[in-house]
This record gives sequence, structure tokens and C-alpha cells, in this order.
Amino acid sequence: MIDLVLVWVGIIGLGVLIYVILDGFDLGIGILFPFIKDHQEHDVMMNTVAPVWDGNETWMVLGGAGLYAAFPLVYSTVLSALYLPITFMVVALIFRGVAFEFRFKATRTKYLWDQAFIWGSILSSFFQGVILGAYIQGIETTNGIYSGGGWDWLTPFSIFSGIGVVAMYATLGCGWLIMKTDAKLQKQMYKFMPKLLIALLLIFAGVSLYTPMTHPEIADRWFSLPNFLYFSPVPVLVLIFVGLILKSCNQKHDSKPFIYTLALVFLAFTGFVISLWPNIIPPSVTIWQAAAPESSLKFTLVGAVILIPIIIAYTFLSYWVFRDKVRVGDEGYH
Repeated sequence: MIDLVLVWVGIIGLGVLIYVILDGFDLGIGILFPFIKDHQEHDVMMNTVAPVWDGNETWMVLGGAGLYAAFPLVYSTVLSALYLPITFMVVALIFRGVAFEFRFKATRTKYLWDQAFIWGSILSSFFQGVILGAYIQGIETTNGIYSGGGWDWLTPFSIFSGIGVVAMYATLGCGWLIMKTDAKLQKQMYKFMPKLLIALLLIFAGVSLYTPMTHPEIADRWFSLPNFLYFSPVPVLVLIFVGLILKSCNQKHDSKPFIYTLALVFLAFTGFVISLWPNIIPPSVTIWQAAAPESSLKFTLVGAVILIPIIIAYTFLSYWVFRDKVRVGDEGYH
């Protein structure tokens, strides 16, 4: 018999992973914006994602809606615990979205929309990392109700996680721009990539050391069988893909740096899943304890089976239509 709880965990996990990949690189473009001084190249950077950025955020909506439908306890508890950082993230995303629409139409105020795009991208990425770090730390509950304080999410670990997500998205954005641009801008991205990888490796190492030292229950999962066998290849694979990214940058490949960076993101995601499994409200509420009744899982699964293929088809089509490189002087998004 099919375990519908596992099916819904897979659906939500897929939605989160696709969101991190797709919205990650277009947030990364905003993070990289201050390092590029040429305004025409700013136009190019935005034009690489302008036709698709809003569709990327569909996956965030899917993840949130799936959580509400299949795991209402998680939805109510996690949102209660992380209400402030989620609000800050949404506000930053609004500023960033508005910047997309108004920047190309502005003349005298264009620099203000540049700042809205930059800080909207940086802060939304940062608060996504803060949410992740606070979630990993664990959420204090009593009888299924959040019983912590309004600022429990703000800790050194959550701040460090926020910085880590900013670095990861910047690396994704760099790989995307290598693939989608050429000439001067692409050369600059080739130079940025090794520096971003060093920062990312240091952050991965910091999280990998700090997490088991401060969270014994996570350490038990990492170093107990069979989780240790699942987790042990991850650090080796991270180093392998970092080497492949550096090699592909030296050889001036267009698409390989981005593809290998996607692999790094996937490895980070698997490490996150292994660290928490099978808990969905850390440190102790499992996916089965938090799941909705089976009748609700079945009913909502019907809608998911209809909608998810449509979203996937739309996403694939939009990227296929806008698959070519973007150059200075191209007619862009207006």
C-alpha cells in the first residue's frame, strides 16, 4: 500500500528544491549586481531572468500550499515560530518584484530601483537562510502548539545560515550568467566563481562542524547507521564538484559551471534531509505525527496530480523559449 505521507513529503520536497534552484539563481543575480558597474550589463543581467523570474516563485507557492494541505500542524507551528523572518522575506521579495517592473521604465530614478533590486535580493535570500537555520535548530512546542518566544529564531547559527544562503545563491547566479551571457560580463563571472566557491566551502564546513556540535540529536543521525552510509559520500562529492566547477571555468565552458553548481545545491539539500529525517518539526515531531487525515491527503493529492504536470510543462516551455544568450543591445523586457 502506498504511504500517502511519504508521497506528500516527496511533493513538498520537490517543490522546495526546484524553488531553491530556480529562484536561487535569479536572486543571485541581484546579489551580484553591486559588483558590476556598467549599467548596460545590469540590463543584460536582469534580462536573463526577466521573462521567467515570476514563474520561478510558483514553486514556493506550491510548497506552502502543499504544507497547508498535507501537514497543517507544521504550517501553523512553523509559521507561528518564524512569523517575523517570513514577513521580512516577503517584504524583500515585494521590493524586488516591483523593481523588475519599474526599473526598465524609469529614467531619473533608475538607480533607486537598482537598490530595490539589490537589497530585495540580498535580504530575501538572507531571511530564507535565517528561516532554514532556525528550523534546523528546532521549534519549541507544547501539545502541538508553538510555545517559544517571538525572537527565538534570531541566533548566531540562523544568521550564519542566512549568510550561507546568500553565498549559495550568488554562486548559482554566477553560474547562470556564465551560461546566459558572453563577452566582458561572462569573463567577469568566470573570475568571480572561484571566490564564491571558496566562501561557499567555508560556509559548508562551518555548518558541518557547528551543527553536530550543538545539536546532539543531529549528530546521532549523522553518525548512526544507516544514515552515516548515506551521508559519508556528500563531503567527497562536494569537493569533486567544486573541482569540476573550477576546471570548467578555466576551460571556459558555458554551461558546465552552472550544472555542477546545481549538483552542489542538491548535495546541500540531501544533507539537510538526512539531518532531520524523519522529523518535520525538529527536534521530535515526525512526518506521520504531523500529517493530515488520510482522506485529506487523498483529496488534495488529486489536485496536485493535475496541477504539478502543468506547472512543470509551463516552466520547461518558458526556459526553452528564452534559452538563447542575452547580449548588450538586445531588446529586453519592458
